[in-house]
Amino acid sequence: MTHRLSATPRLGLGGVALLLVLTGPALPASASPADGARTPTATTVEEQRLDRAAPQEILRRSGFDALAPRFERALRGSDGYAQAERTVTRHASALWRRAVDRAQGRGPATGDLSRGDDRPLYWARLALSRELRAWTPRFALADEQRRALHTALETSSRGQDDIRFPDHRVKRVLVTGFDPFTLDRDTRIGNPSGASALALDGTLVRTAEGPARVETVVFPVRWAGFAEGTVERVLARQLPHLDLFTTVSQGRQGRFDVERTNGAWRGGFPDNENAASTGTVPVADPGSQPQWTTTTLPYRQLAEAETGRFPVYDNTEVTEIPAGGTQPVTRPDGPTPGSASRAGGGGDYLSNEIAYRATLLRDRLGLPKLPGGHLHTPVLQFGAENTNPQTGTVTDPDFERNRADIVGQVRELVKTAVGESG
Repeated sequence: MTHRLSATPRLGLGGVALLLVLTGPALPASASPADGARTPTATTVEEQRLDRAAPQEILRRSGFDALAPRFERALRGSDGYAQAERTVTRHASALWRRAVDRAQGRGPATGDLSRGDDRPLYWARLALSRELRAWTPRFALADEQRRALHTALETSSRGQDDIRFPDHRVKRVLVTGFDPFTLDRDTRIGNPSGASALALDGTLVRTAEGPARVETVVFPVRWAGFAEGTVERVLARQLPHLDLFTTVSQGRQGRFDVERTNGAWRGGFPDNENAASTGTVPVADPGSQPQWTTTTLPYRQLAEAETGRFPVYDNTEVTEIPAGGTQPVTRPDGPTPGSASRAGGGGDYLSNEIAYRATLLRDRLGLPKLPGGHLHTPVLQFGAENTNPQTGTVTDPDFERNRADIVGQVRELVKTAVGESG
């Protein structure tokens, strides 16, 4: 894979306001057919991929194909906005919990796909979203209310409303992952950061410093949602109470990277809606916005520890326009004073951006000692005989082993980071 979700187009890869991307054209507030039927409506780019062969097979072989029809029937029975909102939140939360339970070995193993697969969650969410978009309620529904229902579906199905730390004395750790991306190239693709989020959510890791509770969330691969502040809305209420956080995304082949420096630049690689964005990362109070932020994770210890089969690197490279210069220059040892960002260690895509936003928020909240930063996983690869998306299968033994090894090593790296951070 040449693109990584933080990786830049230079290294590889993960939009319009989030609500517009999620909802598309809304029905008039006066729409109120008697039977609450489905009415064909415009779908998003992501939803349009649902009907391809690989997503349908992934849904069928995981048992997640049953969820959208159930959701549609429940929506059809809604007799008012409040009931519809409860229906959306209940089904979206159940989707997240089902994916987490499946990954962690709880409940029936529906279908023959491995439990640790992150792809059923992604495609089932889109199937629910498409049903919600096609639903014509039997009552008047304002455009703003329809957008709110889509937002509730997104947040609840991503674990963003499910962060629960116990009151007793344990360290608190937050880990974020991403959806699959570059799906027009290959709709079979999974994302090991999303799989790691499912495997780690609500788990305890034990260190010499005591136990730590890990909570996780998953973010979309969409420029617009980030511009609308979805990262900050989720993290702002959590960071002051954490002992450590790490954003995670898929990066280079065959290696983990602890990204030392994050840059305030969007490189324009298309997101999952095929939207592009180039320019300075849009944040609140841009007048005080730095060009660079830095990790506070124990990067040296993470690079040196024995955590799994993949090497772990302390990545210090950035791309900058030096002070007084006009052309980008790659620096192996980090930015120089007064330079303008063109790529952090993690590139100029959404993985760099989530790292930049999370660490900038850490700094703006006055938490300079809070350990936090970004971890890039290896690319999740199919077996050597299964690389052609037109003829290949949706899984193979190498794919399963690679995902399991990456997820296991993410767990060990989180454990190491907690232990080294005291």
